[in-house]
Amino acid sequence: MSLWTFYHTPPTIDEALKLLESYQGRARVIAGGTDLLLDIRQGHAPRPEALIDVTRIPDMNFICQEDHSLRIGAAVTHTQIVTAPEIARYATCLVESCGVVGGPQVRNVGTLGGNVAHALPAGDGTTSLVVLDAEAEVVIDRVRRWLPIRDLFRGPGQSLLDQTRDLLIQFRFKLSGTHEATAFKRIMRPQGVALPILGCAAWVRLDETHQTYADVRVCIGPVSSTPIRAAAVEATLRGQPVNDETLGRAVSAAHESLHPRTSKYRATADYRQEMVEVLLRRVLTLAAQRVRSGEVIPEGVGIE
Repeated sequence: MSLWTFYHTPPTIDEALKLLESYQGRARVIAGGTDLLLDIRQGHAPRPEALIDVTRIPDMNFICQEDHSLRIGAAVTHTQIVTAPEIARYATCLVESCGVVGGPQVRNVGTLGGNVAHALPAGDGTTSLVVLDAEAEVVIDRVRRWLPIRDLFRGPGQSLLDQTRDLLIQFRFKLSGTHEATAFKRIMRPQGVALPILGCAAWVRLDETHQTYADVRVCIGPVSSTPIRAAAVEATLRGQPVNDETLGRAVSAAHESLHPRTSKYRATADYRQEMVEVLLRRVLTLAAQRVRSGEVIPEGVGIE
């Protein structure tokens, strides 16, 4: 039995929206399809009458730097992000998170928009977009607007977007500036295809002497039903010296405020709680080192 009846490749956003409207909820948006096709085959999503492929829409497939900000089309693949030098230099965490998604074949077709639209709190690309304080441009109920990235999530696998009617078009965020840097790390089972046990991204701004955390954003996931900032950790770090004592207080704040649950697909709650400390220390230390050295080489990209 066919998984769908019709397959459309509209060249514009307007045509994609018209096609979705014409099917009255019986069509689905598809890009790489690495999640959607599995969901349909395994019965986790209803079989659509039509698939609307958005990968040939130029306004959804681009990387554009504008002064101190960057825009990325939702149909841009993980491989495109990993190989973009401006992202590697000024939004390093996004390259590091997209670089460990699946294997090379998945990264070649899987998209950043798909990672977000699937609405899983463990999404690697999502974790980095949260610390980059990204916004997403969407069309919801025929209205085109920008929303904070976290507003798109309603629960595990539950998106604000109706993928039979709405579109996720692009993302935008500020690039790291003077005294700023980012980093991402994740811990997963050694098989390579297992779900991540935990992922962590951080954006830091140090003061002019590079001795104090002037500002910081941290996201660790999954520890909640939606991607969240580690607010207590951030508050503990701001205005404090960059040293082991401060990191220790940040870890204590994380243990008190973040409560990863036991998952048969990931690990026990106790183990994941221990890994919170490992990730925080690695990511915050790496981000601070990047500020101080001025040198950024993404780590772990493409390693199986």
